[in-house]
Amino acid sequence: MKRVSCPKCGAYITFNEQAYPEGRVLIFTCPACKKQFRVRSKTSETQQQSIESPAKFIVVANTFHERQELNLIPGENIIGRYVKGTNATHPIITSDPSIDTTHCIVNVAPDKAGRLRYILRDAPSTTGTFYQDRILQDQDRINMEDGAIITIGATTLIFNIN
Repeated sequence: MKRVSCPKCGAYITFNEQAYPEGRVLIFTCPACKKQFRVRSKTSETQQQSIESPAKFIVVANTFHERQELNLIPGENIIGRYVKGTNATHPIITSDPSIDTTHCIVNVAPDKAGRLRYILRDAPSTTGTFYQDRILQDQDRINMEDGAIITIGATTLIFNIN
């Protein structure tokens, strides 16, 4: 049995994880607050190794927060400020008020040759997303390179491919 908590109210839901296929995305409705949220069922170790992305963001420490690492996964990675009930899949624990709860999105997917591509876009956010000191427009999709510097609010992220 697996126990998960609702991202909005914190109520717990228990379910039999083995009753679902490995790696399947399950959608639950919280009985307390009626919020719908997703949980990925357990994946086998070999399946997990095949879908993990070797990339991460290093959140540079500043007066608002400590250094953090955000490991990217295949699919959409929503980056934003942590608050209870946030939609961010990769929340930054910070007191920086200039970061939206859904600030930017990185899509991780293989290209035609099978190499992973990391495509950055603004969510859109109120203060904008900067890639290498260039503000992204709503329609911009940027293929990120290793070592790229992304700025959201007063926070700097360094993109790193292991």
